[in-house]
Amino acid sequence: MPEVRDVARKLGVAARLVAKGLRRHLAGGEAVRFDPQGFRSALEPWALALRRGGLAQFAFVDLPAHRPPWCDTGLDFRSGDEVTWLAGGRVHLSRLLDIWVAPSFQLWGRIGDSGPVFRGTRDTHTFTATHDGRLWLASYFPGEWADPSGRLATSAKDYAHVSGGMSALVLRWSKGIAPRAVLGVEAPPAPLLARAEAERLASVGSPPTAWNHLWLLGPSEIYRPATGADGSPTICCHTHGDVGILQRDTPLALEPGTHLAWSWRVDELPIDLAEDTLPSHDYLSIAVEFDDGQDLTYYWSAALPAGTVYRCPLPTWAAKETHVVVRSGTRELGRWLDEERDLYEDYRRIIGGGARGILRVWIIANSLFQRGHGRCEYSRITLRGPRQAILVL
Repeated sequence: MPEVRDVARKLGVAARLVAKGLRRHLAGGEAVRFDPQGFRSALEPWALALRRGGLAQFAFVDLPAHRPPWCDTGLDFRSGDEVTWLAGGRVHLSRLLDIWVAPSFQLWGRIGDSGPVFRGTRDTHTFTATHDGRLWLASYFPGEWADPSGRLATSAKDYAHVSGGMSALVLRWSKGIAPRAVLGVEAPPAPLLARAEAERLASVGSPPTAWNHLWLLGPSEIYRPATGADGSPTICCHTHGDVGILQRDTPLALEPGTHLAWSWRVDELPIDLAEDTLPSHDYLSIAVEFDDGQDLTYYWSAALPAGTVYRCPLPTWAAKETHVVVRSGTRELGRWLDEERDLYEDYRRIIGGGARGILRVWIIANSLFQRGHGRCEYSRITLRGPRQAILVL
């Protein structure tokens, strides 16, 4: 029976992930438990020393994983204030499967009660306050934002099922002080997290022109613009223990003859298992968002055969996202390949809803769950209808 075989296969994936997590634990590479008190002890003397120089105020904030958003930092900012946070810890979605999220994705902030919400791309982050208000911090997963104000679209009760937590040191700099000039200095000796933030500030980049990150996942350092051997623009992608979705507005009618075409070279897949379970849902894809809120995402699977179609295994995405396997295995990795999909027929056959138009093209990279490496490059992305064509990249 197909359903029995599918359950058995997914149980096999879970068993392999448990074994992989056990090997990590025995190797000692990722078994250290976070110590909030040790975090504070390591950073507080440095912060106190900075109060004699360029630091106006600081506060330590603990964020237990089971506490739903939001957590009061006790710090009030004025528009234009320069602020840095340095964070540590882990939020465990499953200790058995060794699935955890670091502050780089998990730690979010907002100023005031109405947002907008924001996060950094690493465990450290520096920002300029855009308006007056109190800083609030949040531990994100397993929740999802309903809107940019930071209201949850999911139940606060979900947080009872995760464990671990994070701690953050929040620094408000004195007027006229450039954080980068202070964070990496030798006197007083800067801790590792401070030096890491100084290095990040020196290397921060921007997403490819005309593309934006999906706001509810936040920014990433996954994507960078590049140029192909023929001089055409490309987008390079490297994901490792993170997630990011780039979007580009591409309004186009959905009608017979509407196609999506693209070229890509996938060099490394982020996982070696079937991606249709939550703990193994790491993948690289290109997607199309329709005006009924649905999206089709075309991806290269490590183990599922081409033509496989399934709803997203993430609870917060299951009602809106459908995955379609267009390539499988490792044999063709490292080669430039051309793809084309009949969007009208795919939508009619797979979703069968009432969409009349296409809103956006997405590029997706996720390696959050198993923290592997995924590498690929995209070129010549085109949307083409019977009356109009859009050169997306």
